[in-house]
Amino acid sequence: MRSISNSKTIATTSLQKHLAVTEEKPKVSSSQMATMESLISLVNRIQRACTILGDYGGDSDGAAAASLPTLWESLPSVAVVGGQSSGKSSVLESIVGRDFLPRGSGIVTRRPLVLQLHKTEPGITEYAEFLHKQRERFTDFAMVRKEIQDETDKITGKSKQISPVPIHLSIYSPNVVNLTLIDLPGLTKVAVEGQPESIVKDIENMVRLYVEKPNCIILAITPANQDIATSDAIKLAREVDPAGERTFGVLTKLDLMDKGTNAQDVLEGRAYPLQHPWVGIVNRSQADINKNVDMIAARQREREFFSTSPDYGHLAGRMGSEYLAKLLSKHLESVIKTRIPGITSLINRSIDDLESELDHLGRPVAIDAGAQLYTILELCRAFDRVFKEHLDGGRPGGDRIYGVFDYQLPTALRKLPFDRHLSLQNVRKVVSEADGYQPHLIAPEQGYRRLIDGALNYFRGPAEASVDAVSNHVSCFKLPSSVLHDLIQSWNLQYVLLIGVISQVHFILKEIVRRSIGETQELKRFPTLQAEIASAAYDALERFREDSKKTTLRLVEMESSYLTVDFFRKLPLEAEKGGDPTVSNVDRYAEGHFRRIGSNVSSYVGMVSQTLRNSIPKAVVHCQVKEAKRSLLDRFYTQVGKKEGKQLAALLDEDPALMERRQKCARRLELYKNARDEIDSVSWAA
Repeated sequence: MRSISNSKTIATTSLQKHLAVTEEKPKVSSSQMATMESLISLVNRIQRACTILGDYGGDSDGAAAASLPTLWESLPSVAVVGGQSSGKSSVLESIVGRDFLPRGSGIVTRRPLVLQLHKTEPGITEYAEFLHKQRERFTDFAMVRKEIQDETDKITGKSKQISPVPIHLSIYSPNVVNLTLIDLPGLTKVAVEGQPESIVKDIENMVRLYVEKPNCIILAITPANQDIATSDAIKLAREVDPAGERTFGVLTKLDLMDKGTNAQDVLEGRAYPLQHPWVGIVNRSQADINKNVDMIAARQREREFFSTSPDYGHLAGRMGSEYLAKLLSKHLESVIKTRIPGITSLINRSIDDLESELDHLGRPVAIDAGAQLYTILELCRAFDRVFKEHLDGGRPGGDRIYGVFDYQLPTALRKLPFDRHLSLQNVRKVVSEADGYQPHLIAPEQGYRRLIDGALNYFRGPAEASVDAVSNHVSCFKLPSSVLHDLIQSWNLQYVLLIGVISQVHFILKEIVRRSIGETQELKRFPTLQAEIASAAYDALERFREDSKKTTLRLVEMESSYLTVDFFRKLPLEAEKGGDPTVSNVDRYAEGHFRRIGSNVSSYVGMVSQTLRNSIPKAVVHCQVKEAKRSLLDRFYTQVGKKEGKQLAALLDEDPALMERRQKCARRLELYKNARDEIDSVSWAA
């Protein structure tokens, strides 16, 4: 629990520092207050915050973050794309006016480099800052180069692998324009030693992730001394931007073209036309680099090249790295201004979605024992509400209990095959055997007893644990005898039936507990607490079942203990009223006599069965259903109240995947809220 809260606090503090970082920078030029500088600076700050919180387009934090809204992809940016040895690094250094990028053979740029340029007042010392080294200023740009290399190796190792995690570098200088560029790994056609064969496709996929988004401005670098038709940068740009609306073409190495050739057709837009003008660049030669020729001097030589060139003199005003930087800065400002309403809409929508998801996931749990106990009790109450809704009809389930009483019990009563045991032949046989050599004088007491005992032996036993068998035994309610002792014996049969009814209600209540736990949204994040609540509820239901069994069997025993005397008193009266007064004692062994015995037993059983059919459901509901509604978790509450902090924290232990998801959502939400505030402030200032 502690790690969630702490990580969110750290992320929030870090984000606030970086969104406000410009407040501690040296005084910038007066033009910084203009809309262009404000908007570009805004995007710079948001991009830095995005990287801090794991939102940098592409795979970002991996598959776990795939469903999170991304702000990075909605921000306008300038992606620098080119093949290896196209002069891409030299173009960036010319724009900055500093030699600061790693050089070498093969793939040098192995992580995206987000290069943010900030124009300062003249006279301010140039310096650089890395996002991963907060507050450390680099005034030696050779150390900037080394830091880029070291930070790249830290993620990718020295095996020439690539990574989508960007490096953020901010350069503050009076010799730059406000601009943000993203330097991407150079496109290649073959893998070099130490690289997997997939590296060619991996690099293309990474570059494509950047350039295919509609807010990306593509800076396609192509060397003029190679066939432009084979340019990797132009080929990819045309695939993702076929109309050329987002693409700026840059021709490098114009000074290295064969004599007698030029690139006028491309630069003037006749060959490979784009919606934006092509820009020619003359970079430092390798000899200049080896001699550490100053970048400012190199800029001057570039201006002289175009102004004195017979081929490009008429284009000199819109050629060179300085012109390219200003052109991109102006266009980036225009795009940002156009996209701000859409970005604001995305931010507001994403904030709503993230807050909704966080509500669904639940907020982080506090770390103090008192708050944890309160949370546990609130979660238990939430479960209890859902459980009661099932019983009271707000949710399905409670109606099944009524079905046990209204359908299963009466159906089982009707299905019991009792007629055979009270048939004329069986009654005569049982009564005669009970009398022995001395026939009964008034009533066949022993005959009644044996009839009941025979029924008990027939029905006792087979399927007490089976719900179906229990239902088949329900008809035992027809069994009570008209003779006191025989009737008491008969009620042993009811135990199987009654236990079956009680158990069915018990199983229904357990199923409702299980469903209620699953339907309590607040509990979903706490599997340990779910299991504890289920265990406590099942234990309580077991106690309620035992109480219900005792109470219900007591009802049966009450019926068995005292027969309804009036029923038997009416039997001779009925005989006097409706019978034949001439019948002699000899007729007691006639067919009619035995039929009356069977009829008497059956009538009394029916009367008592109807009484129990009404009273047993009341006892079951009172002991099981009502008690479950009233005190299902009472013992659990008592036990939880005695637990210490570590034990309470264990109950609130969450699924690690859910905790990680909440943390990512919280960090992303913080990003969006701060970005919204930043956009609002710039919009008002503009």
